[in-house]
Amino acid sequence: MVIVDEALKKRHYENKPIRVALIGAGYIGSAIALEMLTGITGMKLVAICNRTPSKARRAYEAGGIQSVKDVQTLAQLEQCITDGVYATTDDPMLLCQAENVDAVIEATTDIDFGARVVLEAIANRKAVILMNAAVDATIGPILKVYADRAGIVLTYTDGDEPGVAMNLYRFLKTVGYQPLLMGQIKGLLDHYRNPETQRAFAEKAKQKPAMIASYADGTKLSLEATIMANATGFKVGKRGMYGPKCTDVRHIVEHFSAEQLLQAGGWVDYVLGAEPGSGAFVVAYSDSPIKREYMVNFKMGGGPLHVFYTPYHLAHVQAPLSVARAVLFHDATIAPAGAPVCDTFAVAKRDLKAGDVLDGMGGFTCYGLIDNYDICQAENLLPITLSQDCRMKHDIGKDQPITYADVLLPADRLCDRLRIEQQRHFDSQVSRCLTTA
Repeated sequence: MVIVDEALKKRHYENKPIRVALIGAGYIGSAIALEMLTGITGMKLVAICNRTPSKARRAYEAGGIQSVKDVQTLAQLEQCITDGVYATTDDPMLLCQAENVDAVIEATTDIDFGARVVLEAIANRKAVILMNAAVDATIGPILKVYADRAGIVLTYTDGDEPGVAMNLYRFLKTVGYQPLLMGQIKGLLDHYRNPETQRAFAEKAKQKPAMIASYADGTKLSLEATIMANATGFKVGKRGMYGPKCTDVRHIVEHFSAEQLLQAGGWVDYVLGAEPGSGAFVVAYSDSPIKREYMVNFKMGGGPLHVFYTPYHLAHVQAPLSVARAVLFHDATIAPAGAPVCDTFAVAKRDLKAGDVLDGMGGFTCYGLIDNYDICQAENLLPITLSQDCRMKHDIGKDQPITYADVLLPADRLCDRLRIEQQRHFDSQVSRCLTTA
């Protein structure tokens, strides 16, 4: 949103910066901190929480901030913010509860921890910006219900592929084109990659091997497509998506027909190995012969399908824009539109034996695949994001979907309770609609 720059400039000149708290000072959290501390005006990163506070301090130091105070109480944190002193802590609830915090960025990868943070932030009427795809894809719809009731914005971030694609989607709808296909440009997909195969790359990139493995094995791809689906109502054409191989993203229109996409009402999908190598795309439709003539002249192809794409996704750079949109304009970059549309479930990465404990996303035991939500529910499939620490009750073979009946869940997880609440909430909505009809 181009308007954001002027709004932030105004905040800067009025000395009323948006006060932002960041939870998670890992790879992406530290990158966000650096951008906010060195490149963004009209916004102040007032506090960082990390379970190891020294990492939060290092994130500040990388941005040129040397004077930082570690706090243990809410009063200490609020006084620091009032005095203009940057704060660090290992207690995320302080950031969610502080009256002088406007927005909370949740930049961890843990779904249960993330769920607790989001609920506490919502309870204290903070705008919430998610970097945590596991939370959004799995329990985002019910958390959005909580946010709507509180009158605050819950949004996934700009800069990650779902946010980048949604910017294109909204633009195209605004200018009168009908989005019918959206997704991301994927360079590699191998369902059997694991932390060991990705260790060297992860060390070079200064990231965790399991996180890199979740990119390579397609789990993160499916989660991000789920986020897009839940925001737009688009489904998948088949389990796991089609993912055609293309030399250029613009060639995707050779693999899908307008009739096919119109009949489906829109799909999420991806292209594999296509230039420009990164980013997100939306394929939009126009049935106007005159408009198509103009599009030919402007090098957008003969239609009726036209490919629009952004050749990069820079979550750490673009996340502050989502903060500004949420706080200043009450605008979510991308958020669930209602009931879940798609889901990402766990599939055995190898033969699994009774008693095996699943190691979650990017591990050695399972990968994630997307399918339409109603199918996942009918087959009782276990979301990949809820698979961590589940114990197998019996043997299943490699590449077999894992169901709830196959596992024992860890005890007393908030994410499991929210998942049940989500299912009941939207099932009851459907029942009410049927009764009314």
